[in-house]
Amino acid sequence: MTRRTPLNEAHRKLGARMVDFAGWDMPVQYSSLTAEHEAVRTAVGLFDVSHMGEIEFTGPGALETVNRLISNDLARCQDGQAVYAGLLNDQGGFVDDVVAYRFSPERILICVNSSNREKDFAWMSARAEGVKPVDKSDDYAQIAIQGPKAVGLVQRLTKSDLSQVGTYRFTEGEVAGVKAIISRTGYTGEDGFELYCAAGDAVKLWDALLEAGQPDGVKPCGLGSRDSLRTEMKYALYGNDIDDAHTALEAGLGWIVKLDKAGGFIGKDALAAQKAAGVPRKLVGFELTDKGIPRHGYPVLKNGERVGEVTSGTMGPTVKKSIGMAYVPANLAAEGSTFDVDIRGRAVPAVVVKTPFLKKS
Repeated sequence: MTRRTPLNEAHRKLGARMVDFAGWDMPVQYSSLTAEHEAVRTAVGLFDVSHMGEIEFTGPGALETVNRLISNDLARCQDGQAVYAGLLNDQGGFVDDVVAYRFSPERILICVNSSNREKDFAWMSARAEGVKPVDKSDDYAQIAIQGPKAVGLVQRLTKSDLSQVGTYRFTEGEVAGVKAIISRTGYTGEDGFELYCAAGDAVKLWDALLEAGQPDGVKPCGLGSRDSLRTEMKYALYGNDIDDAHTALEAGLGWIVKLDKAGGFIGKDALAAQKAAGVPRKLVGFELTDKGIPRHGYPVLKNGERVGEVTSGTMGPTVKKSIGMAYVPANLAAEGSTFDVDIRGRAVPAVVVKTPFLKKS
């Protein structure tokens, strides 16, 4: 059965083109993908991300329980701080990539990918020692407000002092009269917030943000622009760029792996061994040097031999280049390395470049 977010009717009234995404009826675009992408880069865009899952750990020992499940170290954080982390299998591959929010040592909220909600909950339930997780996904709606004008827009609608909420920090307050978790996080490379509110308040909050953002040129944005925005930043998408078969080190996400943290975590031994032995393949960012657009699954060739495949690719609306990511052998991963991408039987030359593709000042 197709799932719908609390904002489904709002999207339809705005003329969104709806598609199935991981079993959810979601807007892929409203006006145009490029216009929505540019709104986020230059002004402000509004995304419904209520399909994401929220899993909560509460009670004495919650922090210790979660810290054994995730690759990053929430114990080093303060209350009101969040971390990007992996839920890893014994081989160091991704069960999922998540954001963990530390409200207190006795309350942790984990935001998981929509396609992995049931899997993650079962995985955590089986491995949690002490505090058991509770799936709160149906209780929450989540709205992302992103772009250079996002902070000013949200500040006009809240009494919370957002200048005190730094990147990957959050506070609890009201936005447009709606109780919300106000998190300075996102998936676009721009400043902004992800707002978690009760599912029943989602329409009120969405409408208030759209109305208050009119002077800023706010646009509702779909999954299409969300994908092109994150690709320009080389942010990984679960199921494309990261999965259970590729390790966190291969994905270039060693910075979210804390091998030295007290108590360890699932997958630690495998990653320590791989780090010592050397990573055999790496996720790289590349640009095509001839015409074409790389897409997920396209073969990567070196001297005519298949050596990898494209995980994500697009024509970057801001960078104005055909860009992509691919897993390639470590000897082809250095900046300036070259290979070909097989686009429908045509070998199109590509070069490994420094990422993110979009250089932020």
